[in-house]
Amino acid sequence: MGVPLSQMWTVASYVLKQRLSRNQRYPLVLMLEPLFRCNLACAGCGKIQYPPHILKRDLSLEDCMKAVDECGAPMVSIPGGEPLLHPQIREIVEALVARKKYIYLCTNAILLKEKLDAGWFKPSKYLSFSVHMDGTQENHDFAVCREGTFDKAIVGIRKAVEMGFRVTTNTTLFEGADPNACRTFFDEMMEVGVEGMMVSPGYAYDKAPDQNGFLQRKTTHDLFEMILSNRKKGWRFNQSPIFLEFLMGKRDFECTPWGNPTFNIFGWQKPCYLLQEGYVDSFQELIDDVDWDNYGHASGNPKCANCMVHCGYEPTAVDYTFSGFGGIWANIKAMIFNSYANPRAEARLEEEKTKPHGPMEHLVQLGFGVDVKPDGSSVVVRETDNAA
Repeated sequence: MGVPLSQMWTVASYVLKQRLSRNQRYPLVLMLEPLFRCNLACAGCGKIQYPPHILKRDLSLEDCMKAVDECGAPMVSIPGGEPLLHPQIREIVEALVARKKYIYLCTNAILLKEKLDAGWFKPSKYLSFSVHMDGTQENHDFAVCREGTFDKAIVGIRKAVEMGFRVTTNTTLFEGADPNACRTFFDEMMEVGVEGMMVSPGYAYDKAPDQNGFLQRKTTHDLFEMILSNRKKGWRFNQSPIFLEFLMGKRDFECTPWGNPTFNIFGWQKPCYLLQEGYVDSFQELIDDVDWDNYGHASGNPKCANCMVHCGYEPTAVDYTFSGFGGIWANIKAMIFNSYANPRAEARLEEEKTKPHGPMEHLVQLGFGVDVKPDGSSVVVRETDNAA
């Protein structure tokens, strides 16, 4: 199980209270973005494409806590940018722990060991470092556009685990992802001792430099069916099990865009973490003023057509879990019968071993050929060399 019982109980009690109060639109996780700047420049990121004067800005501790109290969600995710660059991140975490909020401090972990050695944080059941890891070493370093980041992240993860911190991983998958490499990556993360893993398809941010790497809806189902079927017993996921079923194409959920509201240096972002269509001054204004029928897959909004990201659909899965006996039973079944034996998916995994993925696939697109050996290893050759 990738989520502690105390956190599960807190979330369950909160959701049941909202449902008993007939509150249809309630927040589950506050996405608190205290800054946009980062020490990486990933090609698929839409959060760091701001001019320098914006990237220099930070949310104050006071503004952060005001948003937390106003929202009332039991969990707070701190993305960015890179939160460890924020000058008050220690104070922000301490204030959240004092409020008994379950925190996911999202980080690429480049600075994690340095900050832990400096004593910036104390282990707490309320604090988890959510380390951004886009697969195995080759795939991760390629995705973040810098060699060596995987190794630095592993050092930070091992240090945090040794010191008694909760550590999870957050993996975003794009077009061309290697399902076999993803499964190998799961094994690696379990070996280093992370509490649980999160996986999600990437969202096609308008500002992202690479607009060709985002998954379409059916491609997402096909990819996650291969990755998440025939699971190994040791894998632990820090997500709703029925959200994972949604990714596999086993469930048809609609987006809950208000479930993970976003607060950043501009205010409350309309309508959700992924779409940036203006800002309002208060959380209640966000809930009351946004025409929510204009968002989600069923709305026909082209910006939502292929989105299956966890920040929109995990709140749906959690709400469904507590919608009645059917939801509770579905969640229990997904937790107990979690191997998802699937011969077709297993056969497709074998087929994928003969195809180029990730960096190799991009080399093919640039005019290189890839010769895949029987043992699964690859050799890159120039097409012009073959022609000669």
